[in-house]
Amino acid sequence: MGRRDFYNDPDAPPANSLVPAASAVVVDSAGRILLHRRRDNDLWALPGGKMELGESVAECAIREVKEETGFDVEVTGVVGIYSDPKHVFAYDDGEVRQEFSICLAARVVGGELGVSEESHEVAFFEPGEIAALPMVDSIRLRLTDSLSRDTPAIR
Repeated sequence: MGRRDFYNDPDAPPANSLVPAASAVVVDSAGRILLHRRRDNDLWALPGGKMELGESVAECAIREVKEETGFDVEVTGVVGIYSDPKHVFAYDDGEVRQEFSICLAARVVGGELGVSEESHEVAFFEPGEIAALPMVDSIRLRLTDSLSRDTPAIR
């Protein structure tokens, strides 16, 4: 299913859904950041997705990282809470979801690199390489927050 992100766009369709989600800024032992290239919009993103009933935010992030990248991770902190109503995702099926995501910090503890139905490319990047990658502004904001803040962001 295709997805289009709108951020602070006056032409964005109105939201008709709000779904809790989690994402993770995963760092390896060399300080590189794990990203995946999404199939639905062909942009680089943090691994993450919607919470399932019966799981915590941390469990959601751990599951999503494993599903989308092949890596096992340990959550080490909170990057921020992202719920800006000016950021919506429009899906081909008519759902227009307002963002509500908790972004966690995590480190790799096992597994191996792999792609999924949701991602067609997975790679680690040096922080300085990320600015040149195509990605939506809200993902870039989370990465900036993770690299520059001592306390969690609330946006």
